[in-house]
Amino acid sequence: MKIAVLIKQVPDTGEERKLTASGAVDRDASDRIADEITERALEFALREKDAEKSVEIVAVTMGPGTGTEALRKALSMGADSAIHVLDDALAGADTLTTAKALSGALKDGSFDLIVAGNESTDGRGGVVPAMVAELLGYPFLGSMDTVAISHGTVSGQRQDVESVQSLTGSLPAVISITESFAEARFPKFKGIMTAKRKPVAVVSATAAGHSGTGHANGNVVLAASRRPARTAGMKIIDDGTAAIQLADYLSAENLI
Repeated sequence: MKIAVLIKQVPDTGEERKLTASGAVDRDASDRIADEITERALEFALREKDAEKSVEIVAVTMGPGTGTEALRKALSMGADSAIHVLDDALAGADTLTTAKALSGALKDGSFDLIVAGNESTDGRGGVVPAMVAELLGYPFLGSMDTVAISHGTVSGQRQDVESVQSLTGSLPAVISITESFAEARFPKFKGIMTAKRKPVAVVSATAAGHSGTGHANGNVVLAASRRPARTAGMKIIDDGTAAIQLADYLSAENLI
């Protein structure tokens, strides 16, 4: 089995987020790390490899040159090789352009399964995995809480507001996983050393199917503002009417 894992490099979630004058996330204002949810996706693939040694794992990212750092970490954790879609023409790419570039880089890889996180911590659009599946013509199982692979199919469960859904699709397929999956393992010293020798293929925008014409980002930010500082909540002191005050507050906020 050959599994591709979509890895994304994002600003460190532990630091303050800042925006550029154009309203985009300022990626130079904080340290860059591999997104935790994509590392969980990689951990899922690695556990499949642990159970079945014939599994090959390819880490895939689209982004600037610094994205190599996230790929090298994936390789140190146990991925076998990596693909880096790297081109200045893709700077500021929106979700559709990103999905087109990723699917273009993946279409000739003969992958049985493509695994991604359900949403990144910087954009939280949550649509790129579904777009990749549509562009490749693969079944898509999104926001999965459990996943099992057996006899040419992938299946599992996900939970929505009212129910637990069971999904099954034939391979090849694309899945996205939630934070219900296990945290990623730490790279071992041997893995860190061998990662330096593992291949990282660099793919241009043209090779990934981007024509190079038009804009990579079809969206325009008209205005952006900083999130307001948190204010103190209402304090209720029980003078015998606390229950009534609490009920009135919940009702006023449409919480009951």
